[in-house]
Amino acid sequence: MSTKTIAVVATGDMGHAVGQALIEHGHRVVTCLAGRSEHSRNLAARAGIEDLASLERVASEADIFLSILPPAAATRLAAEMAAAMQAEGRAPVYVDCNAIAPETAAEVGRIVEVAGGLFIDAGIIGLAPGKATPRFYVSGTDTTAMEALDGCGFKVIPVPGGGCQGSAIKMCYAALTKGTWTLHTAILLAAHQMGVMDPLMEEYAHSQSGDLSRMEARVPFIPADSGRWIGEMEEIAKSFKDAGVPDGFYQGAAAVFRILARTPFAQETREDMDRSRTLADAIPVYAAHLDAGEIDSDV
Repeated sequence: MSTKTIAVVATGDMGHAVGQALIEHGHRVVTCLAGRSEHSRNLAARAGIEDLASLERVASEADIFLSILPPAAATRLAAEMAAAMQAEGRAPVYVDCNAIAPETAAEVGRIVEVAGGLFIDAGIIGLAPGKATPRFYVSGTDTTAMEALDGCGFKVIPVPGGGCQGSAIKMCYAALTKGTWTLHTAILLAAHQMGVMDPLMEEYAHSQSGDLSRMEARVPFIPADSGRWIGEMEEIAKSFKDAGVPDGFYQGAAAVFRILARTPFAQETREDMDRSRTLADAIPVYAAHLDAGEIDSDV
């Protein structure tokens, strides 16, 4: 496998880990930290990712560009990178790895292709490299550039069809995982508000112990990621609507994440969150940040 210069923007929890895995497999990994958070800067430094300071330099040096950032920023980054590619007269392969609807991914693809770039759609499933081996489901007219990276800390799985099937898989997968977490959270909030939390927990322990264990393992710790998952739920809702499937549940899921993003726990990161927090600790805090008007407007 030949050594490539691979750009990763941004270097958040997933991005920096992907970059570090690529470095460990012999590739040069670069990024542009302009406008990025201190957290992303620290993670990039920890991973050994080189900051090129501008997207123009990234366009001039990278062979492959991996866009890995909150879904609401995917289209904007594509437009900024397309402008940089046009300014430099050079276009790396552009891989959108974000949790976005297939139609949003197609829009990103159109932006990239107008600038002369080859577009690959990718959906990431699984924990970041170093914690697990995530799967990159890739689709598009030519996915060989990503297929060549298979085994670099992650698995690359081509999906036939030539369109944005990678994003479609990601949307349907996250609809189950994160959608279930928001459903669990909403149920527990309702039980708390109606004063039946304790007897409900006893009944769950008796008849739904599996779901109760999943609630205990996940619900107290969602706020750290809730801000960036709002957009993901909105993209899932768009995906469902575009497919002719009712989308209201995922509009509601986005509203639940908005509630959690207002709590003090949302200031935590995955590295420093209080792992001893229980449902009994978390749910009253979540309930204190309920805004019924917002929920009504989103469902």
